[in-house]
Formats: sequence, C-alpha cells, structure tokens
Amino acid sequence: MPDGSCGIALADDLGWGLGTVFRTYVTAAQAAVADLPGGPRGYQALSAAAHGTVGSQLALAQHLGVDRTVMTYLLDDLESAGLIERRPDPADRRARRIVATKQGTKLLAALNDRLQTAEAHLLTPLDPKARESFRAQLRVLATHIDAVDPLESPCDLADAVDAELPVPRRTAREARSR
Repeated sequence: MPDGSCGIALADDLGWGLGTVFRTYVTAAQAAVADLPGGPRGYQALSAAAHGTVGSQLALAQHLGVDRTVMTYLLDDLESAGLIERRPDPADRRARRIVATKQGTKLLAALNDRLQTAEAHLLTPLDPKARESFRAQLRVLATHIDAVDPLESPCDLADAVDAELPVPRRTAREARSR
C-alpha cells in the first residue's frame, strides 16, 4: 500500500488536490463512456447537441476546446454511429448545426446515469449538501474562467505545456522516429 504521508503533506496544495480529483474523475468518466465514439469528448459533443447549447461545428469545437480538425473526425464518428446529424443552419447555409438523433438522445440518458453513478462514487466523502455546494462553486469558477480566459486554441495550450517539460514530448517523439 502506498505511503499516504505525501498526500497528507500536500493536502492544502490546490494543485495537488485538483490534480488528484481530476485524475480520478477522468478515469471514472472514461470507463462510463468507453463505448461511445470519442469517449468523454464524444459525450460532451453529444450532450451539447442534445441540449442545443452550441449550434455550429466550429462553435462546438471552440466551446469544448477541441481543435476543429479533431472535432470534424469526432463528429464524423458520432454521425456514423447514428448519434448526431449535421443539418444546414437556416441562418447561414455554409454552417452546419449539430443535432442529436433520437438514438443519440436515448444513449445520452444512459450515459448520464453512468456518469452520475461515477460522480456519486467520487463525491462519496461529501454529504449531499456539500456535494451541491461543491458543484455550484465549481460551476461559478469554470464559467467565470471560460468567460475571461477562453481557450483559443487547444494546440497552443498543448504546445505551452509541452514547452515546460524538461524534454518536450514532440522532441522526444521526433528523436524516436529518426
């Protein structure tokens, strides 16, 4: 069993706490939506399509912080699975609105149940009132940050993170491929 002293020493460190919760959430979310094309990103795209929150493909890519080329492939996979449709936008014939199909909406309900189960497990240490408070506070932070500092390009973010590594991943990959 791993020594818990490091966790205790870092218990007040925001970065450690966010990273630990994020890592556990990502693992649980990936398992919950593993059978969906695109996994968690596919879930977010399908959910946005079902709720009509983001209409165009480009707007959806920007909202989710996904490169537009990657978004195209993701939506192709969701469309091939019969979960979404691309419909002409009545306001702009060049744009396509992303809409969930009946099959997509039905699958989304099942995925929501799985994710709620995973989230409930993650939040088990919190009582119901604390869970709601945590979610509300997280929602305030996330919407504020997204509004004041939106992700312009996920590729730029990946490059910035990569540049901070002692040996950037791209350089290491390039060296291995030579």
